[in-house]
Amino acid sequence: MVSPMPAEHGADIGRRRVVIEELSPCVDGGRFAIKRIVGDEVQVESVAFADGHDAIACRLRYRKEGNELWSETPMQPLGHDRWRAAFRVAELGRYRYTVTGWADRFLSWRRDLTKRIDAGQELALAFRVGAEIVAAAAERAHGLDAARLTQIAAAFERPPADTSTQALALGEELLALMMRYADRRFETTFAPELSVVVDRELARFSAWYEFFPRSCTNDPAVHGRLRDCEPRLRAAARMGFDIVYLPPVHPIGRTYRKGRNNAERAEPSDPGSPWAIGSEEGGHRAVHPELGGLDDFRQFMALARKHGLEVALDLAFQCSPDHPYAREHPEWFQRLPDGSVQYAENPPKKYQDIYPLYFETDAWRSLWDELLEIVFFWIEHGVRIFRVDNPHTKPFAFWEYLIGRVKERDATVIFLSEAFTRPAVMYRLAKLGFTQSYTYFTWRNTKWELTQYFSELTQTNVREFLRPNLWPNTPDILPEYLQVGGRPAFVTRLVLAATLGASYGIYGPAFEVCENRAREPGSEEYLDSEKYQIRVWPVERPDSLRELIARVNRMRRENPALHSDASLRFHHVDNDMLVCYSKIAPDRTNVIVCVVNLDPHHVQSGWVTLPLHEFGLDYQQPYQAHDLLSDARYLWSGERNYVELNPHVIPAHVFRLRKRVRSERDFDYYM
Repeated sequence: MVSPMPAEHGADIGRRRVVIEELSPCVDGGRFAIKRIVGDEVQVESVAFADGHDAIACRLRYRKEGNELWSETPMQPLGHDRWRAAFRVAELGRYRYTVTGWADRFLSWRRDLTKRIDAGQELALAFRVGAEIVAAAAERAHGLDAARLTQIAAAFERPPADTSTQALALGEELLALMMRYADRRFETTFAPELSVVVDRELARFSAWYEFFPRSCTNDPAVHGRLRDCEPRLRAAARMGFDIVYLPPVHPIGRTYRKGRNNAERAEPSDPGSPWAIGSEEGGHRAVHPELGGLDDFRQFMALARKHGLEVALDLAFQCSPDHPYAREHPEWFQRLPDGSVQYAENPPKKYQDIYPLYFETDAWRSLWDELLEIVFFWIEHGVRIFRVDNPHTKPFAFWEYLIGRVKERDATVIFLSEAFTRPAVMYRLAKLGFTQSYTYFTWRNTKWELTQYFSELTQTNVREFLRPNLWPNTPDILPEYLQVGGRPAFVTRLVLAATLGASYGIYGPAFEVCENRAREPGSEEYLDSEKYQIRVWPVERPDSLRELIARVNRMRRENPALHSDASLRFHHVDNDMLVCYSKIAPDRTNVIVCVVNLDPHHVQSGWVTLPLHEFGLDYQQPYQAHDLLSDARYLWSGERNYVELNPHVIPAHVFRLRKRVRSERDFDYYM
């Protein structure tokens, strides 16, 4: 039985001789886009080959989506049929790219001519073949190029009496003309076209600070308002944060309102959980009356901008029983056999104050459209960053729809996925459009765990679609390490988060004052959690981490090596309680090496081994290790050096390595 010819290949399939495979970077065969930042260079590789011995030519093709014209750049052979080229993404939005290739008669002829010349063979017939190839190119050319190719073809028709014709045949002028007018009738183009989503710099490099506006007060009995938050904004800016993230600012339901420490029964004065969204005062488009109104929100946004901060708003698609949707759109909620609405639960935990939305409803299209309009509403009020609550509990197709529609309208919008769930689910959310993702960093404490996990995030294909955002704590999560490690544990996790990740965040006031009281033994929930009550935080007390946090964020901004995760590499240190890793700026002018004591209780020491050649340092010359945390400077030499870290002083070194340079005035300095 003869297989039918695939229609998509057309009539010339039998003459398309080049095979193109293994195009990278590529996510799931091109189903999803890779991620880059404006100004990035996208380096593309592929395998390309043809039958027989003919030389092939390959081109990288790319275009901004919406532009019908492709740009091209030649790909360079790497050996073993691998090819490489790069293009730069200059604008926000989405680009397309692919690779095309063809068996090239001229390149084959030119290669073989070189061999004939080296072997001393007769060349007249070879030049007549060359004349035919060049004349055909002249017919494809125009203007002066056509005239010049015709002239060269005529020269090749005459027997070559000297080396000038050979030089012309092998010269750069003819090569450039022939590549410009190559015979590409039977070229192969890789399918499908691949995509790259291009975001702004804040998508890759950012420091987040979370706080509850209602706790911007000096009295736990008095509800803070948005207009009271300027001191907190000022403090976040002074500490060097880029983004302030607010839990939901919407009206809070009263039915089944949770009390202090997640008690099932609330007292009249209990403010409830901000994630129980909706009351008679409004739903997802309203501001909680005790925080103020939309005018107060706009004023808050203006104050944030004044201090150089962007605002991230929590996007929690769920409702309290009092939400207007519960009355106006009962079809958006799931009913139980007894007629009641299914509330949220994660047995044995019950969240009677929250109704999940029912995405399998027959009215799913109207539900999707309404949720999209909520996002557009807050974009119109100046919000460009959304932290999305539990996206893994909503359909993947919904998020692909919502994020795609939003990015079509405004490519500056950033979505952070808060999905502490199975890896495959976290990765799928990142692939389908989430700009950044929470990670398992919160629970990775040992050297082996950190090394394995961050090698996976930064040195495998995961780095093409997932941008990690590292959080040592959240209002929901007080990890055991912070509960038992005291102040050194907070410092350790701060340094790890801020240097392992180009993006990180802290649940601010609680972290600043090293809040480590769990609700009960074995629990990761805070005692007197701010989720259920107003807290007045003593952030001005002398042992606050505020100054250290400011130093860490200043260090991050001043060192380009810390602005990306692509160069992260781990290095040997002969003590399992010490972890060592480095990051390098693309031009190697900025090299950061971190050594962190993972033991919050004891002094730890060891010998660190560094690959100096990768850092651009000379094994024969001393170099300076400048600790950016303490400002101490050490003179190191060779690849092995000793470190000792006392967690009760500071549990980490963040070294900037500086090479020795001889000045014009004949003295040495380090840069």
